[in-house]
Amino acid sequence: MKAALVVHRVLEDIDSNLATIVRMIGEAANSGADLVLLAEAALTGLINDDDPAHDLPLAQPIPGPVTDKLAQLARDLRIWLATGLLERAEGKLYDTAVLLSPDGEVSLKYRRIQPQWHGRSADPAVYCQGTGLRKVETPWGSFAFLICGDLFDDAIVARAKALRPDLVLFPFARCFDDGTHDQERWDTEEEPAYVDRVRSLGATTLMTNYLADRDSMGGAFGGAMAVAGDGIVMDSLPLGQAGILLIDLPSACSG
Repeated sequence: MKAALVVHRVLEDIDSNLATIVRMIGEAANSGADLVLLAEAALTGLINDDDPAHDLPLAQPIPGPVTDKLAQLARDLRIWLATGLLERAEGKLYDTAVLLSPDGEVSLKYRRIQPQWHGRSADPAVYCQGTGLRKVETPWGSFAFLICGDLFDDAIVARAKALRPDLVLFPFARCFDDGTHDQERWDTEEEPAYVDRVRSLGATTLMTNYLADRDSMGGAFGGAMAVAGDGIVMDSLPLGQAGILLIDLPSACSG
């Protein structure tokens, strides 16, 4: 199976972001991708500020117009398509990821369990976490999601490991406080920490971050990485640039 990890630049305009996402998914499919993975909160960036008046309009119902459009794209291109989205459901907000099948169905929906996607003072009646963690069978093996801080929670990782997925899809949103795209810092400090957590998980993991301006959109530094369950980095995309990382997954994930 060929996977495409898509790193796109997130702007303030949601329609522009969706157009960019659609274009890059098409490029990935034209390059032979069977599976496309986008970042956490790919449509808007993780720019919530714990004010429901600001944050609820950022979110999408699932299913809804955006997932319907992406599902049609998955159907037209005959690909598996995974993306993170802020989700709005009955006045509540979730940090969510969905996997769309080549038939255009929502095959897997996962709501982030670890709560640090919002502040500690955020209204718990609005800002909510998921509780369920499961995998789905595909022609390429079984897939599961984790999102960002989930990977650094021992209890969540233990639950994911117990599922024994063939592949973990990991959309995330990460920036440095100074807003830089410091590749050396990533290589020496951050990447080893992520790799160590994947080793604890014991499953091949695909990671995708988005790219954003610091002043208006939080400054996520991009980057993508595929890590085998033994902690070997299979391939990666440098920080600070939009692009597509294409990777042929090993036989254990190749159906």
